[in-house]
Amino acid sequence: MIKRNIVFKSKEIIVRLYKALVRPRLEFCIQAWCPYLRKDIDVLERMQRRATKLIEGLRNKPYSERLIHTGLISLEKRRIRGDLLQVFKMLKGEDKVDFSSFFKLQDSDRTRGHSYKLFKQRSHLDLRKNFFSQRVVNTWNGLLQSVVDAVSVNSFKNRLDDFDTYIKLAQRVVPAQRVAV
Repeated sequence: MIKRNIVFKSKEIIVRLYKALVRPRLEFCIQAWCPYLRKDIDVLERMQRRATKLIEGLRNKPYSERLIHTGLISLEKRRIRGDLLQVFKMLKGEDKVDFSSFFKLQDSDRTRGHSYKLFKQRSHLDLRKNFFSQRVVNTWNGLLQSVVDAVSVNSFKNRLDDFDTYIKLAQRVVPAQRVAV
């Protein structure tokens, strides 16, 4: 619909239309239903790829460059970010959900990282491994203390975004060091 009806396809217009019309449909109830099969993830991501190709001057650039140019992030990273936000809201009592019915905090004082580490329960079925209460534990436990100690949801978002950029920089440096050795 956007491709047929919009003549002037500047970055600002396409990104606003995408955020208002397309992305809410792609992310509807994503915390309850999170795709875990690569084919399902690729189908959702393909929609964002098509939307960024509509922008004049970006059609022939790689997807990663189009994301940087438009200021968007991949839908897979948005799902992870949404999961972490939901855990933070549940932990701080912002949501009216019983935290203990989903998660159990680790009792040990010898944990590395932050003081709100979650205990990951064993699961034998692949279906169970992809439930919200299982898939978010490793990512949450990998956060820094400064990120988890945020006072409000907005400060948590900002710290999480800064932590994410730190991780991207660290991932770029590590392969270069390995090649040099």
